[in-house]
Amino acid sequence: MFQKYDVIVVGAGHAGCEAAHAAGTLGSRVLLVTMSMANMGQMSCNPSIGGIAKGQIVREIDALGGMTGIVADKTMIQFRMLNKSKGPAMWSPRSQNDRMLFSAEWRNVLEANSNVDFLQDTVVSLLVESGRVSGVVTHLNYSIRSNSVVLTNGTFLNGIIHIGSKNFGGGRIGEAASFGLTEDLNRLGFVSDRMKTGTPVRVDGRTIDFSLLEEQKGDSVPEKFSFLNTRKLENQRSCFIAYTSEMVHDELRKGFSFSPMFNGRIQGIGPRYCPSIEDKIERFSHRNKHQLFVEPEGWNTVEYYINGFSSSLPDDVQVAALRKIVGFSKAKIFRPGYAIEYDYFPPLQLTNSLETKLVKGLFFAGQINGTTGYEEAAAQGLLAGINSHSYVENKAPLILDRSEAYIGVLVDDLITKGVDEPYRMFTSRAEYRTLLRQDNADVRLTPIGKRIGLVSEARWRRFGDKMSALKKVTGMIESLSVMPHDVNQLLESQNTATISQKQKVENLLLRPQISLELLRSVIAPLNDLFENMGDLEAEVELEAEIQIKYASYIQKEKELAEKVNRYELLKIPPDFDYSRLASLSTEARQKLSGIRPATIGQAGRISGVSPSDISVLLVFLSK
Repeated sequence: MFQKYDVIVVGAGHAGCEAAHAAGTLGSRVLLVTMSMANMGQMSCNPSIGGIAKGQIVREIDALGGMTGIVADKTMIQFRMLNKSKGPAMWSPRSQNDRMLFSAEWRNVLEANSNVDFLQDTVVSLLVESGRVSGVVTHLNYSIRSNSVVLTNGTFLNGIIHIGSKNFGGGRIGEAASFGLTEDLNRLGFVSDRMKTGTPVRVDGRTIDFSLLEEQKGDSVPEKFSFLNTRKLENQRSCFIAYTSEMVHDELRKGFSFSPMFNGRIQGIGPRYCPSIEDKIERFSHRNKHQLFVEPEGWNTVEYYINGFSSSLPDDVQVAALRKIVGFSKAKIFRPGYAIEYDYFPPLQLTNSLETKLVKGLFFAGQINGTTGYEEAAAQGLLAGINSHSYVENKAPLILDRSEAYIGVLVDDLITKGVDEPYRMFTSRAEYRTLLRQDNADVRLTPIGKRIGLVSEARWRRFGDKMSALKKVTGMIESLSVMPHDVNQLLESQNTATISQKQKVENLLLRPQISLELLRSVIAPLNDLFENMGDLEAEVELEAEIQIKYASYIQKEKELAEKVNRYELLKIPPDFDYSRLASLSTEARQKLSGIRPATIGQAGRISGVSPSDISVLLVFLSK
């Protein structure tokens, strides 16, 4: 009934969609198995893409040839660049999106990929022969053969939903959980554990008094995620800000005795950085209010997402507390908030290609690895899709190091440090933030995407045009000089010192008060360079300015990365016997034997492995 596939992807969330599309685009014959064809790329929680560090990940996905940025651009209803008051290493794009359009657009993208087939079913076990995956078995008792399998099961593995004292099986509210696969993986020797996440109540916008809330508009000049010429947003929907109060907190406390989080019914570990409202008022009892973001779910719906009001309290308590919030006294809900517990597999069981150590050709991506967030899932899915195809083709996997991409930081953190709570990306996790900016993701990664075959010819031509224009602009800035009469009026207007003799444009641009846009307005040769750049003009201007202004910081970070990355070139044999090295500490032998790092650099990042342990390894390996 079924052909043999190169790659089977299980689950059509953000990780599964990217994995299936990447593997199919590279030429693999892909089967995408999903429990619901109607919910591909579903935004299970907030209707947004990007944010602090997450926006950088989306731009990296796009630069490599992935689709999340393009889908986000086509479905966004608001755009904001976060952290603009800080340096460019911290700038993070974020969009509000139309939830229904986002899912529909992902389905369009996948159905347009001729190498991707679909099956609406549930995978209950794997076919494994001689330590290699050879297919899947589904709930409908189909045995489907393949050379590789990517598991992206999200929150569906033995999922249990909690609302107060109520609990029932489910992967999302209204959708069934997936049973059997965890037990099958455990039988194969994999270790699983439980995690917990949650989502807030959804409210009927017709019952909210927005005149009592703070309006939060999008940027006046909205940007986008994709480096391609996707359509820029012309109209935007506003978000709003509301606040809890002591009255709200008192109402919520009435339900604490029924809270599955407080009475022990939830065993899974929850996200520290996105706590439920009951957790917030308990942990931060000294605060008399908490900020809430009231976010529209789309262009043509009255449904609103109350960001910051995640809860698993009884539904009547949620509604009573909600109606104590200013502007929500008449609020009606579409559905209550809830917590969900699900199985995950600690990612120390993976290699840096996201292939499992136990079973060849089997890859894990997304929340099955203990992460949280659409962006983190999509990044893993993209990498797993690329590497499952590479596995089938007997090619080297794509490994991104920590100085190349936030995606590299993400994977390295997972497989080296593991997780003790749902993993979320932050800029603080990346030691090379100045190199890993959102604006230069294409400079860093598009050549890699081209090399592996995921970047289209059209994208590559556009990238070449940008790099050519950038080289001309930076070259002129570094070589061109101006006279005092050319720029002094501008310098005075910006409250910065005038010049008395000929000065390099580069030196003027180093001043914090002076932008490239301002210099273009008074230096005709420089402005002429931007003629005929079309929609690349803004990108080139921004990239050139950052390269000049932050050149010394960028160079220092490059030198540091090159120094550290020497250890990444020192490979450790996968079957290395650490028990032979008596000079290693007992903890180091245990950790190294369990994690089996691929390089000396990775070994040095393992908790419990000291610099002296690394010295022992270096001496032994040098022999």
